[in-house]
Amino acid sequence: MEINTQTQLNQKMKALLVGVNLGNDPDFENALKELESLAEACNMEVVGVETQNISQVNTGVYVGTGKVDEIKALAHMLEAEVVIFDNTLSPMQLRNLKDIIERPILDRTHLILQIFSSRAKTREAQIQVETARLQYELPRLTGMGEILSRQGGGSGGLSNKGAGEKKLELDKRKIRHRISELKKEIKEVEKNRETQRKRRLSQGIPQVALVGYTNAGKSTLMNALIDKYEQNDEKKVMAQDMLFATLDTTVRKIHLPDKKEFLLSDTVGFINKLPHNLVEAFHSTLEEVKYADVLLEVIDYSDENYQDHMRVTRETLRELGAEQIPCIHVFNKCDGILDQLPTMGQDSIYMAAGKNIGLDELVQMISSRIYQDYVDCVMLIPYTEGALISYFNENATIKETEYLDNGTKITMNCLLKDLQKYKQYVLI
Repeated sequence: MEINTQTQLNQKMKALLVGVNLGNDPDFENALKELESLAEACNMEVVGVETQNISQVNTGVYVGTGKVDEIKALAHMLEAEVVIFDNTLSPMQLRNLKDIIERPILDRTHLILQIFSSRAKTREAQIQVETARLQYELPRLTGMGEILSRQGGGSGGLSNKGAGEKKLELDKRKIRHRISELKKEIKEVEKNRETQRKRRLSQGIPQVALVGYTNAGKSTLMNALIDKYEQNDEKKVMAQDMLFATLDTTVRKIHLPDKKEFLLSDTVGFINKLPHNLVEAFHSTLEEVKYADVLLEVIDYSDENYQDHMRVTRETLRELGAEQIPCIHVFNKCDGILDQLPTMGQDSIYMAAGKNIGLDELVQMISSRIYQDYVDCVMLIPYTEGALISYFNENATIKETEYLDNGTKITMNCLLKDLQKYKQYVLI
């Protein structure tokens, strides 16, 4: 079932949420609140919430049979146009619930796919989302086939099947073919991304990646750093108070006053129960974090569930194979309470990116980690090596320059590898 996106744009759809607490899940209430935020991100108006505690899933309708009748009555009473379950439903459960409740049924996975579809702007994001959506929809055509196949008569090949089942087989074939085409496109995208990545790595510029839960303020932090150090609005990215505002990986070079620089990347935020198909489809995008020298885990400290969000981030990084990369925990949105907060460890910082509070301290923390290979030294470089002077002016922090009879004496902070490469000129 696909919600009409044009209807979404013109008016908000009324949605009834259904939460099922299976085995006394301690995160149940938080997950339900998040489901409401997801529905709102999909431009829906939540008109009611229905819950049930169960020890095991009903294979036919997920919830208890009596609860289905209650959901139906409530949906009709509240004039809900769609019913959303905070669980992944099987094809049979979706079909049965739709028949009984007489309303379109969405599960959490489908809802997230809807949001991603509406947010995807670049071709890369669009093919990734379409791939995930089709992989989700393909097995859910099967249930319909079981009904349509009754139109067919007797045994035999496809020619003996009913028109409905013929159409189902054609639809499934088309979807599989389309998935195959999209995967080829994704491979081309991966090749291009790998080429870009190799080019960046060959430059030897340190890489810093923004990670964290959706809507924690990653894009806001990137824009704040661009404002302070680049002063170029064209480099800024979209930053809005909404779930999954950013889907595409953005990489920006940040030039610091001491002539050091690093690449800062931002990508799609994480979320609890992020559909596996989406993780798989966005793998080439998400794996950018694996090549970072330092991760900045941005955490919305104003959210009472921030510790759960940190747990989800850790689990996602583990899935991507990036859990061993050094990480700075950036507790964001702390404006107004900074003077009340306890002292943090050397790998954590309180700040408010939206108000440019804590940026200098954060950059110092980043620098201390990615520029560990920089050393102080003094070199005397012959005047015949003018190109080397230009190189150090661009790639080192020059503290003092003296012009002597036998060459240029420079006191600087440079890369250890440069010190070793040009050690014949080193004085101290």
